[in-house]
Amino acid sequence: MEFTAQQIADFLHGQIQGDPSVKVSNFSKIEEGKLGTLTFLSNPKYNQYIYDCQASIVLVNKDFTPEKEISSTLIRVDDAYQSLATLLTLVDQAKPRKTGVSPLAFISDSAVIGENAYIAPFAYIGENVVIAPNATIHAHCSVEDGVKLGANVTLFSGVKIYNSCVIGDNCTLHSGCVIGSDGFGFAPVEDGSYSKIPQMGNVVLEDDVEIGANSVVDRATMGSTIIRKGVKIDNLVQIAHNVEVGVNTVIAAQTGISGSTKLGKRCILAGQVGIAGHLHIADGTIFGAQTGVPSSVKKPNQTLQGYPALPIMTFQRASVVYKNLPEIQKQILELQKQIQELENKIKK
Repeated sequence: MEFTAQQIADFLHGQIQGDPSVKVSNFSKIEEGKLGTLTFLSNPKYNQYIYDCQASIVLVNKDFTPEKEISSTLIRVDDAYQSLATLLTLVDQAKPRKTGVSPLAFISDSAVIGENAYIAPFAYIGENVVIAPNATIHAHCSVEDGVKLGANVTLFSGVKIYNSCVIGDNCTLHSGCVIGSDGFGFAPVEDGSYSKIPQMGNVVLEDDVEIGANSVVDRATMGSTIIRKGVKIDNLVQIAHNVEVGVNTVIAAQTGISGSTKLGKRCILAGQVGIAGHLHIADGTIFGAQTGVPSSVKKPNQTLQGYPALPIMTFQRASVVYKNLPEIQKQILELQKQIQELENKIKK
């Protein structure tokens, strides 16, 4: 399907600079732009590519000022990245989706399946499961007893949802994701071994949550592990038992959050962040990559990095000092030598 620059600009409420009749039928990266495709420019690091780009249409921010001539038709929008996301979502939603239940799936007689749901071969649906309309469950998924899946939920192949968990509307769980596995609860006993503490709670994902491949959200010991509305979790993330993740928080890969910690709203956790248990993290907190968080963060809207987590400017100044420690040590040793020589002269 083809669209003209004018049609796209009208849809995005953008301003055209160039030929409004030029047509596109696909997308491309700006450094690999080809005729008949649409690309975008939002990061100034990629400005150099726009001047040689062969893409027919480029989405740019309204404040973009070219340094030389550009052959592509430009569509100026408030936010080029967000506008691209809008177009990609529109194209994705236009793709035909499968419906119906495969005879090769196992579905308990007590399960309730909503209209237009799709259940692929080799999926398992346990007793008293409730699946809302338009859900998509791909091959080799396991939805255990008492689970509730909301409308428009998508489970990619190999997702496992343990018993009694609740998944809200419009949630997406990618392959290998596990929801509701046992929390890491063991009590030491006198002989030095550990006794398992039964994990009797569940996991609740509110609406519009997306969780990446091979990420895990453990069930609560009692009550619920809660992932609030709009949370986005990357691949290879561990969320421990009784954690609560606040609305619209974003968590990048290889992050781990220990048990009973509460994250506020709109937090951002970069890759490989580690957060200790039983902490409270204020709204709007940003943790840089590889940050270790041993204590609660009470002041909202801070950016922290390092271990232990420090305000970002303090961390950067400390990093400069750390980098110069060998030279500083050398200077200190030289000063000590000079002081010793002076003391020897005074004694004489």
